[in-house]
Amino acid sequence: MCGIAGYVGKGNREDLENMISAIKHRGPDNDGVFLVGNVGLAHARLSIIDLSEWGRQPMFNNDKTIGIVFNGEIYNFEELRNELVRIGYKFKSNTDTEMIIYLYEKFGESCFEKLNGMFAIGLYDFRLRKLILARDKMGKKPLYWGIFGNTLIFGSELKAIMGHRVFKKELNLEAVNKYLTYEYVPTPHSIFKNIYKLEPASYLVYQNKEIKKTKFWEIEFNDSDISLDEAIARLDEKINESVRLRMVSDVPLGVFLSGGLDSSTIAYYAQKNSSRKIKTFSVSFEEKSFDESKYAQKVSDILGTEHHNQLLTANNLIETISTTDLIDEPIGDASIVPTYLLSKHARNYVIVALGGDGGDELFAGYPTFQAGVLADIYEKIPALVRKNFLEKIIHKIPETDNNFSLGFKLKTFVKGMSGDKNYRHHRWLGSFYKEEKEKLFKREIWNEIGTKKYFEEIDYYLKNIKAEDCRNKMLGLYMRTYLMDGVLVKADRASMKNSMEVRSPFLDPNLVEFANSLPFPFKLKGFTTKYILKKLMEDKLPRNIVYRKKKGFGIPLSSWLRNELKKFCDGMLSEEKIKKQGLFNYDYIARLKHEHFNVNKDNRKKLWTLMAFMIWYEKYIR
Repeated sequence: MCGIAGYVGKGNREDLENMISAIKHRGPDNDGVFLVGNVGLAHARLSIIDLSEWGRQPMFNNDKTIGIVFNGEIYNFEELRNELVRIGYKFKSNTDTEMIIYLYEKFGESCFEKLNGMFAIGLYDFRLRKLILARDKMGKKPLYWGIFGNTLIFGSELKAIMGHRVFKKELNLEAVNKYLTYEYVPTPHSIFKNIYKLEPASYLVYQNKEIKKTKFWEIEFNDSDISLDEAIARLDEKINESVRLRMVSDVPLGVFLSGGLDSSTIAYYAQKNSSRKIKTFSVSFEEKSFDESKYAQKVSDILGTEHHNQLLTANNLIETISTTDLIDEPIGDASIVPTYLLSKHARNYVIVALGGDGGDELFAGYPTFQAGVLADIYEKIPALVRKNFLEKIIHKIPETDNNFSLGFKLKTFVKGMSGDKNYRHHRWLGSFYKEEKEKLFKREIWNEIGTKKYFEEIDYYLKNIKAEDCRNKMLGLYMRTYLMDGVLVKADRASMKNSMEVRSPFLDPNLVEFANSLPFPFKLKGFTTKYILKKLMEDKLPRNIVYRKKKGFGIPLSSWLRNELKKFCDGMLSEEKIKKQGLFNYDYIARLKHEHFNVNKDNRKKLWTLMAFMIWYEKYIR
């Protein structure tokens, strides 16, 4: 696991060193830069497999006609390496990086579809004078790129991009609008103009000053004719194999264990595949409705793991977001802070951790899928009854500071029901609706961006994800939006800031393809989410773990904003700062604060989304 950067065009060694030093946290073990003519490659290394000097990057083939910088892990690299050895290739190292070089030498760009793993690759072919950038099938590893004049620059994070002298810092207002909708900036956009995220399962070729992008894999849903019992048996094999592959490491490895079904499943298979006690890690809260540590401890006791817990308080949050350069692009998910602190704590014991990310997307685990079932019922109720009776009652239900209180959920449900059905799930997940953003932005800003399509990504994915069942298509949409640009970005930045690698067994392409072949009722049966995963695990874990109501990795943000975080929130969203920035109407923000501070309304999502943006803005723009 590493950080990569580079350019083709104008630049020098100082540019490369600035770029890679900005993301040194991704690879503290050593770094390397290579510069010849108009081509520069840079790499910061976190040693995981083959800790020797042979693993250093940039790396080259024997005649130095191909150079590579690589971030990630290829889990089938031994199989691919053996294939190359059989046809005559000789290797100096035991790294997956060297294998990729010769795989490209043999198969060209078609090599990327053979890789099972997470990766961001920058490869330069000196014979053909072309740069190739590639990103893994599920978008696990980040890769930004942009062109300024005749210079293409790329890097693992925006920090690296900003280190090159040709970069021009211009705020992308359209991306700000999207961020306020989704709580993240969706691929392929970035918060800066002229900088983009490379799409997943794609490679980009830059040759003769021209760009060409190609997809090498697609999310597809093909319902197979399989019985539930057979599907459970095969799912058992797929998860076990995925976990086993991800336990290959030359450094200490553990598991992030929340006590929920997904992480407990990964912990179960990890311990099954280990000859010694695995280390597991969790966070706890003083607020009971958010604290799941007792469930994590229970799973640990049953599996026999060596468990470590970290208490998280509001003071930890303030200290983290005040002193840590955690994100270089706004993300509105406050759970990035406990994820960061969990990674920081775990890094004292391990360098690699397995996590449960992806289980909700594969098996319809979010409450929004239950809401989708309710929505179909709700729409059959006459409109007058809904508007004049049900919705009036719902709006009178008080909201509490508890984790997803009934009042909060019902009001979010009703609000999300308005508008196009295709965007319903993202209205439930996001912060600001169109009419709210119209009040939030200053009029001249809204006039510039208000007519732009901020759900265009959803339109694209719904058109291109192959699935006959629209519910499966929605799962694919989650994989390409909320998972990739929200959940995985949070996990990557929080862990890599602590020089730690997180692997996600649920996102193995073989497991994803199998899950996508299952009938949707195997995933959501009535109101039972993750039905097949629960059936698989009900004889392996306690029923009160398997069938426990989902909580999510939330923090007591609503209460903290009224108490410990109130001063911080008020200062970050002060009239002086908002007016100096010039994007938003302070009167609207003042109303949001007043409503929340006086317990009239739960505005935690809106306030934190704005705070996260302002924290970013203060650091990177002002």
